Amino acid sequence: MSQAELAVNFFVALFALIDPIGNVPLFAAATLGAAAAGRRMVAVYIGLFVAAFLIFFFFTGVSLLEFFGISMPAFRIAGGIILFILGLDMVRDDFTTMFADAAEGVEGQSARVYAKQRFERLIVPFAMPLLIGPGAISTVIIYASEARPLGLAGLAAGVGVIAAVSVVLVAVFWAAPVISKVLGRIGMSIVVRVLGLILCALAVQFVLIGVGDATRGLIRADAKAPYAEHR
Repeated sequence: MSQAELAVNFFVALFALIDPIGNVPLFAAATLGAAAAGRRMVAVYIGLFVAAFLIFFFFTGVSLLEFFGISMPAFRIAGGIILFILGLDMVRDDFTTMFADAAEGVEGQSARVYAKQRFERLIVPFAMPLLIGPGAISTVIIYASEARPLGLAGLAAGVGVIAAVSVVLVAVFWAAPVISKVLGRIGMSIVVRVLGLILCALAVQFVLIGVGDATRGLIRADAKAPYAEHR
């Protein structure tokens, strides 16, 4: 896998897992009644938390697997199963009302005070496990293992992808009022389900690669890397 392929695949998987657009209604509900400055600051706090947490696992995840004696094929299969369950939930369920009762009175609060209090309340369950769940952590560790053979270039690409997804997350949350108005409830529901379908497909691919790496000849090479001949 080249540096460009790693970056593109990692970005698509992580973006689908964190699902910034699908989580816009939740963020809007959780910051209902806040001033624009306070809402933007909450988004920045969430983005920084996501970036720091995922970068930590990007550099330590593989070592943790080695410490516990877990092989990468086993982790790929386990991660694929988790991703599939999450993707199936996104396809089947409606997440847009999960935080409908999360709004609080914010009159008289400064943007910084509001952002700090709201962020503390949103770490669980919004930041974790909704944005950063087992699927996102598993994906980061899997792509960290893919980045290692590429050396510093691969590690830089991985960190760059995490930073890029975090920046996109903040930008999307900043635009939450506009996106919610443009897409509407039906549009948001469609976005969530399409991303869930993509996530299910990525999960199946993880399982195929894991089973193929753990066995000999059970999974065809073109199933593990279906577009290798076009690269």
